[in-house]
Amino acid sequence: MKLVWSPETASKAYLDTVKTCELSNESSVAEMISAMAAGWNARLIVETWTKGGVMATSIGLAIASHHTGGKHVCIVADEASRMEYIEAMEKAGKSPPQVIVGEPEEAAEGLEGGIDFMVVDCRQSEFARIFKVAKLGERGAVLICKNAFSKLASDFRWNSVLDAKSRIVRSVFLPVGNGLDIAHVGAKSENSSGTRKGAGRWIKHINRETGEEFVIRK
Repeated sequence: MKLVWSPETASKAYLDTVKTCELSNESSVAEMISAMAAGWNARLIVETWTKGGVMATSIGLAIASHHTGGKHVCIVADEASRMEYIEAMEKAGKSPPQVIVGEPEEAAEGLEGGIDFMVVDCRQSEFARIFKVAKLGERGAVLICKNAFSKLASDFRWNSVLDAKSRIVRSVFLPVGNGLDIAHVGAKSENSSGTRKGAGRWIKHINRETGEEFVIRK
């Protein structure tokens, strides 16, 4: 199994987010992220949130989880942030998701099930650490860094935070809002040794006389 795109579900989440967040200055980001989470039918959606941050993305993710029937989890730094987040969600007319207080990487390690969709705020110090410990879903995952124009994200590279078993299908940087850095990680079809099940080993051979190069599988 792998993540399969559903344009119908994405469209519904997008329109619902437009209606809810139309007055927000981050609405374009919220609508896009909501549509992506819903379109990929994410079952476990995780975000990190910083005290004082804009709520539009969180609202969009709540809408997406409603359409997919999935679980929405928010990780915050402290109790004050948790209270502010819950109050803001309730004010927006949305039921707060599960809110976990603590360091992002510690919280991610404690989550049950694989993460299908994750949104991390690049304005948080050491924001990239969570990707190194996050347990991604067997179907693959979509990972997003928002506020990617932040100075803290200037040296960020997906290959440096994902382990060798995480196959990046594609990645893209979008100049939407304050920047979105997005990576699509493929479904886990590899065994513990890091090679595909049932696949052979590819060997490159160069004919020293002709200079021809051959690639064979054993």
